[in-house]
Parts: sequence; C-alpha cells; structure tokens
Amino acid sequence: MKKPILVVKFGSASITTKEGEVDERIVLEIARQIASLQKKYNIVLVSSGAVAAGKRFLPSYTGTLSERKAAAAIGNPILINTYSTYFRPFKISLAQSLCERHHFSNRDQFLQLKNTYEELWRNNVIPIANENDVVSNKELKFSDNDELATLIAVGFGAEKLLFSTSVPGVLDANNKIIPQIETIDRDILGLARKDKSSVGLGGMTSKLNFARLANQMGIAVVIFSMQTEEAIQKAVKHETGTLCLAQSKKISSRKKWLASGSLIKGELMVDRGAEEALLKHKSLLAVGVTRIVEHFEKGEVLNIVNLEGLTVAVARAKMDSSALSQTSKKNVEIAHANDIVLL
Repeated sequence: MKKPILVVKFGSASITTKEGEVDERIVLEIARQIASLQKKYNIVLVSSGAVAAGKRFLPSYTGTLSERKAAAAIGNPILINTYSTYFRPFKISLAQSLCERHHFSNRDQFLQLKNTYEELWRNNVIPIANENDVVSNKELKFSDNDELATLIAVGFGAEKLLFSTSVPGVLDANNKIIPQIETIDRDILGLARKDKSSVGLGGMTSKLNFARLANQMGIAVVIFSMQTEEAIQKAVKHETGTLCLAQSKKISSRKKWLASGSLIKGELMVDRGAEEALLKHKSLLAVGVTRIVEHFEKGEVLNIVNLEGLTVAVARAKMDSSALSQTSKKNVEIAHANDIVLL
C-alpha cells in the first residue's frame, strides 16, 4: 500500500457520556476529521465503547465476565451504527472488525487479517476494530484495546499510533502536559496515575507500556484528548497531547509480528553477559540463563528479562523449559538470533 498507515484508538471514556451512551458529538468530530485524513493515510480505527454502550440495558450489571460479554453483544451494533451514521455524509463506508488474540498469534491468520484490511483500503473503506468480547477466552483476551491498537500498528507497520483518552496527555508531577518523550523509561512510567475511567479497562500505564513497544518498532505515538479543538488533526501533526518519539530501527515484518502478535507463554531471566550478547544480535545460550521465571514449550514465544526484571527481548524457544532445566550443556542454543527481537 502506497499510503502510510495511521491507527487511531478511542477509549470508552473519550467517546461515551457519563451515562454510558455513545457521545454523538464526539463521533461527528471523529468522522469529520478522519474524512480529511483519508486521502493521505490508510486508516484503522480501534474503538472501545461497546460494553459501556450496552451495559445500561442490563439493570443488575456488576461487571462480571458474562455480563461484559452480554453488554458487548448489545453495544457493538449500537456503536457501529452510530459511527456509520456520522461517516455516511462524508461518503465513507465502514467495516466492523471484531478481533481475537489468535488472529495475531497465528501468523497465517494475521496475514489473512492484513490482506482483508488492504482490500478494504483499496475500496476506500475504513475498518473499525474492537475486541470480540462476546466469545474471547478469558485467558487469551487482550489486556485492553490499547494492546489491540498496538498489535495492529506494529504488525501492519503503521507510521503513527494515536491514543485518544480522557486526559490531554502525559502529565508531570505538577499536572502539566509533557509535550514530548524521547524514551519511555521507569521514570516516565512512574508518572502514570494508577486510576482509570469507570467505563474503560486501561489507563495511562497501559498506554505508556504499549507506546514503548510501538516506539521500539519505529512508530511514533501521540496520547491526546478529543476535548481539544481539531484534536485528531493536531495529534497527527504533533501539535497537541504528548508525542512519544519513534526509535530508528529496521526490523523485518516477521520480527515485528513476533514482537507484537505472538502469545507470550514463558519467561527467562538472563545475566549481564547474555544481555550484552543479545544486544549484539547473538543467539541465547543456556549458560546465560539465571532463572526460568515461567515455563514454556518448544516453539512458544517467551520474554527475556535482565537481572532487574526489565524485558530486553522476546524470542521463539528452540527447546522447552523442562529440557533447559535438565541440560548440563552450557552452549546449547535456547533461541536463535533470527528468532529474537530486541525491545
């Protein structure tokens, strides 16, 4: 596709009223501003709000998993119909894309999803993605739509990822917006407030963690609020909210998929020597492993963390954790360099 890809995620709190109804004023603004960007970008909208829109039809709603699924089943058509109503005057058609985790963890299914989106773009149709809450397995569901948006952005090689939220950006200790973040480190993560909206699953910590992954994959991220005038237009131009700078990296599409879309099953802690070897794009050997944090099977994807517990890479295992714990060979290869992605 010749046009760059833009992924815009709208949280529940940014598109619903306090009563839980879809805020049509906001949806109109989304339609108007996205319409003006469609000529320049291939766009994916990731929209929360289905559960928030549907739960008011369940009088005794308490937020259990089955109630969330029921609310999503009610709210999804409400949400997509509202979007369609306001995009129609701009002669833009929409397609609903209800995603599950296995659509990303299985590369063949992921490529089918990508091909479908490309077909939609060729016909000037904008996909609106949301988690398929109605059938998603509890253990395999996305942590929130921030993750879904990031998987799409990284897997498809987006130029920009925008997070619309209930606050105007990342705030410093004095509640002032930080206009630009070069590297999302522990100090930046420490600024994130732990609270989240009453209608959403995520929060600023979630957005910063996924922004960090997107940045490491070469994608610029902007965290902003729709309450700002011309918010989306300004976010694309880095004129509002907080810009998290992309890091300059050349990564193959397969490795981008490995870093973003695979189901992480296990975790290993490595010593300084192994960490330095990984940074030099070397394979991971048994000698550098200090601890098996979470068990895994051969072929599964695992996190590799350093002695401080910070993830430095993800990798596809060449052997299972049981075999690793029993081996006496220090030079046995746990993961080949071609199957390791630095983070």
